Amino acid sequence: MNEHDFRSMRRNYGKSELVETQISPNPFDQFSHWFKEAKASGILEPNAMSLATASKSGHPRNRIVLLKEINATGLVFFTNYLSQKGQDLEENPYASALFFWDKEERQVRFDGKVEKISREESEAYFLSRPFESQIGAHASIQSSTIPNREFVESKYEDMKEKYSGQIVPIPDYWGGYILIPEVIEFWQGRSSRLHDRIEYKKSNNQWTINRLSP
Repeated sequence: MNEHDFRSMRRNYGKSELVETQISPNPFDQFSHWFKEAKASGILEPNAMSLATASKSGHPRNRIVLLKEINATGLVFFTNYLSQKGQDLEENPYASALFFWDKEERQVRFDGKVEKISREESEAYFLSRPFESQIGAHASIQSSTIPNREFVESKYEDMKEKYSGQIVPIPDYWGGYILIPEVIEFWQGRSSRLHDRIEYKKSNNQWTINRLSP
């Protein structure tokens, strides 16, 4: 384990700054601005976010999911409701989502409550997905234990044959969630580890803005 010198791995940030006079009073507008810059920088999947959930007993879990919509209410993503994250959210409907854009030396964190979106919204998105992705949703009961890879590949081929030339129905156990943030933090890397951290906190349906110590 000592073959990697982790302690000497460091990078001095200094590409940009984040100051109160230049930010939007609305955090969703600020996120949209940063997202456009992240996308323009050539990041492969700027909509990839690390989603942290916790079970009822408080055991945390984390994974990468893809943001599929952002609106004035929150962040929308889709998954299997029977997955580990789905089970966590059923027991403890709070989560934290983090975007890290290394080329921009930035990260954004959203903390808040998670709710299922309407079935109609989930169906509309499911029908927009490629056929192969639709079949994948039927073939895999996400997070369940399987004997080997051939098991799920065989099920995938069976589902492809079953729905060939047809409209693939949305599985009952698949759909969307929306993370409704109560706190949003924007982080801009700065030199000497004196990073800029601007926090938006919602209270009485209004956003207050504070600077946090790095």
